[in-house]
Amino acid sequence: MPSSTVSVILPGLCAILLIIVTITCDTPKPPDLPMDPATHETEINQWHEKRIASLTAQSGWLNLSGLFWLEEGVHTFGAHASNDLAFPEGKAPDHMGSFLLNDGKVSIKVNPGVEVLNDGIPVTEMDLVVGTELTHGSLSWFVIEREGGRKAVRLRDSEHPDRQSFNGIDRYEINQAWRVGATMEAYDPPKMLTVPTIYGTVREQPSPGVLVFEIDGEEYRLDPIDGNRLFIIFADETNGRGTYGAGRFLYVDPPGPDGTTVIDFNKAYNPPCAFTTFATCPLPPKQNRLQVAVIAGEKQYEGGV
Repeated sequence: MPSSTVSVILPGLCAILLIIVTITCDTPKPPDLPMDPATHETEINQWHEKRIASLTAQSGWLNLSGLFWLEEGVHTFGAHASNDLAFPEGKAPDHMGSFLLNDGKVSIKVNPGVEVLNDGIPVTEMDLVVGTELTHGSLSWFVIEREGGRKAVRLRDSEHPDRQSFNGIDRYEINQAWRVGATMEAYDPPKMLTVPTIYGTVREQPSPGVLVFEIDGEEYRLDPIDGNRLFIIFADETNGRGTYGAGRFLYVDPPGPDGTTVIDFNKAYNPPCAFTTFATCPLPPKQNRLQVAVIAGEKQYEGGV
């Protein structure tokens, strides 16, 4: 080969090698995931215990007894069926009072002789900001706000039969194969996800980037919702065939300085709507519907709706 040809080829090869090395160095790799099986099993079981404790708590999802969307105007409430908001029979007086929604603000007026408490103090009239809790016997209720400023009254019963009869949630066997490394490809600027809800609205939620990972050598992607921990709403091929039909939830730690994190599908769990019709669950964005069966995490709740 002529020396002039060699002198042209060698710089070209060096440039190509330099590009390859640069790309390799700049692209983060998913973390190695060595973990003692017993340690991993303990971690998952402890997580599950906390999950069950939260689910069955007074503030958990098993004691929801009503969800009443408010329109502008007056709404009567009580146990009698003639009320606009019918509370459980036997748990409340027939006619307790009324809610007023006026220009986006909610207030309550309690009928004479009816005991309604706020932090143990009797209430006759009161403006209700979101989250202000009122009680009567085993019942408690408060105002929630959803997309577009829409208001509703959420009702709980600490003696709800679903809470009393709860007997756990079946899970798939803990399997480290479903603890996978993931790389985040950042969105710049952060992307707004269109997240549908079970009651027909959509939410716009920020996502810092897409998580890229492999299962059995195939690449998959999930868009998480930003927060102190990343929140993933996903669907997979077990939905309706072993797991809740509308998908599951999962939290993961944000990526470290190297851009990597761990997705442990053993911590995939049922959304509130698997337990009650009175929740306002988000549904998986279309890009978070995995074409694979994720045989890990919580199964369909047998006592569910």
